[in-house]
Amino acid sequence: MAPDERPKPDRTIVRVMVRPRWIAMLLLAIAIAGAFAWLGHWQLERAVVPAADTAEVSEIARPIGQAQTPGKPMYDTSIGQTVTAEGRYVPGDFSVITERVQDGRAGYWVAAHFEQKAGSEGTTGPEGAAIAVAVGWTESEEVAKDAAAQLNAQPAASDDVTVTGRLIPGQAPETAEDGDPNVLNTMAVSALINRWQDMTGHDVYGGYVIAGDPAEVGQVDGLEAIDAPPPVPETTVNWLNIFYAVEWVVFAGFAVFLWYRLVRDTWEREYEEKLLASGPGPEPVRVD
Repeated sequence: MAPDERPKPDRTIVRVMVRPRWIAMLLLAIAIAGAFAWLGHWQLERAVVPAADTAEVSEIARPIGQAQTPGKPMYDTSIGQTVTAEGRYVPGDFSVITERVQDGRAGYWVAAHFEQKAGSEGTTGPEGAAIAVAVGWTESEEVAKDAAAQLNAQPAASDDVTVTGRLIPGQAPETAEDGDPNVLNTMAVSALINRWQDMTGHDVYGGYVIAGDPAEVGQVDGLEAIDAPPPVPETTVNWLNIFYAVEWVVFAGFAVFLWYRLVRDTWEREYEEKLLASGPGPEPVRVD
């Protein structure tokens, strides 16, 4: 039988696809593909994982001695931690820090020397550790200097107070543009302690605390609370999970492709059987 005389398929592949058997198989393939796709989505969700509960933990106030040891570097997990410290502000040790930006506005901080109560958790020396505290912010240099002067003029408190704020790593010293050594541009604890009174026997925390409310320091006008948002949780990427997610997507596509391949094989087999039944002739050629 000449190739052009071979009988044509009496049904298209679409007619094979719509048979009840293959429709049921298609529904099964779609269900399997859906399950694989869900597994891929599940793996992808776990590929990018934020640090667990970082923001929530940072808002639970802890004694500063639990977050940092005086004289030693700060742990990364303690950066931005809300801490408390019991002690007294030292009159005469309030300073102005320049070039402090808040809400897009340049301004000034008033910084304080807080003397932690002797024997507090984390202290090792005979006296309480010294803590640098950022008290408040103002856009006006004059207001900042007046506030520092008012606080320096106040008598020493007779009772201990508790400061609550966010613990931040100390900054490196920076020289003012005009070279004035009395101007501080950064919250550098190493520069502040050179201005503080009688540091004999005191340990010093390397970080500083941003106080939550300037009014807790003393009666002074013009200072705003410093904006100190909680730390942004870091995220980690698990590439193995991403690889698994891609695998599941491939499996989902393969489930549908396998159904199509089985339908096509059935159609080709029926066509070959029809050729054999029509009489001798050239060997049937599979339709690709």
